[in-house]
Amino acid sequence: MSGVKTEIVANDEGGVRVDRWFKRRYPSLGHGQLEKLLRTGQVRVDGGRVKASDRLAVGATVRIPPIPESAEANPVRKTDAPLATHEKIAAEDLVIHMDSEIIILNKPPGLASQGGPGITRSVDHLLSALTFGKKQRPRLVHRLDKDTSGVLVIARTVPAAAALAESFRERDTKKIYWALTVGVPKPHIGTIKAALAKVAHGPGRTDERMVVREKGEDDDAKRAVTRYRVVDHAAQKAAWLALMPVTGRTHQLRVHTASLGTPIAGDFKYGEEGARLSGSMSQKMHLHARYLRIRKPSGGYLEITAPLPPHMLKTWELFGWDPDNTQDFFPDV
Repeated sequence: MSGVKTEIVANDEGGVRVDRWFKRRYPSLGHGQLEKLLRTGQVRVDGGRVKASDRLAVGATVRIPPIPESAEANPVRKTDAPLATHEKIAAEDLVIHMDSEIIILNKPPGLASQGGPGITRSVDHLLSALTFGKKQRPRLVHRLDKDTSGVLVIARTVPAAAALAESFRERDTKKIYWALTVGVPKPHIGTIKAALAKVAHGPGRTDERMVVREKGEDDDAKRAVTRYRVVDHAAQKAAWLALMPVTGRTHQLRVHTASLGTPIAGDFKYGEEGARLSGSMSQKMHLHARYLRIRKPSGGYLEITAPLPPHMLKTWELFGWDPDNTQDFFPDV
């Protein structure tokens, strides 16, 4: 049974009901068990009692009481279990910036941010290797999809985690992603405004995915806005896109690009066979969190750029594109 701990509501979890948040992170925790924990005040948000139907704000702190390991999101992982030497080295190799408050990782594709059913290795699992002399275990401030690479922010202290989460909530950040799409969006510069809602798909309706909804069509649909720019393209077959999410919805960039008829290469969840690249290019998803500007808890701003992962670097080289381009494609922000 795990001890009492505190978790921070991530950037893409804002507005999620308390019971659904627990279902995501602790899928084996029964509804009755959760209701008892809420009723007795063992679960608290920002120090106060909440109900299952209450909605969580980005950056909120959730008190997690002792929960049986069978209900943990990833029961095979022990937060304080020692990591193997190769895991420590692998975790340290991901660090591209570190100061007294923040660690920035260049997350590789294929590594989940957090544990879950069927996931035995994640960034959260590796955090105990990133204390670098501090007594506190660092904390994830936001998340990236498993197959999305790039800039991932880790807070080294609880106050830093709260301050950084506030920056994400107040949109006091600038995030730029690079993507390769199958097909070229028209026009080459634009803004996608399409609300998103989560729906169940597949056998037993166990596969959740985001879909575009018209205003008023779905009460659970949330406003989602993405700015994009075609940086370069290969005839009409593929395009290098710079993407700037104005909002931070789950799978937003993937759904929005697919809604234009130009899915992200390798994103078979939303692009299906239309996301398949021809020739010898990698079929891994080509979506990378390239750049982040965020306010530091102690003041001022931090700007960080993450190099492309190997499969995207190879694609860029095949097309003759500059993987080291530092141009600000959205200079007005």
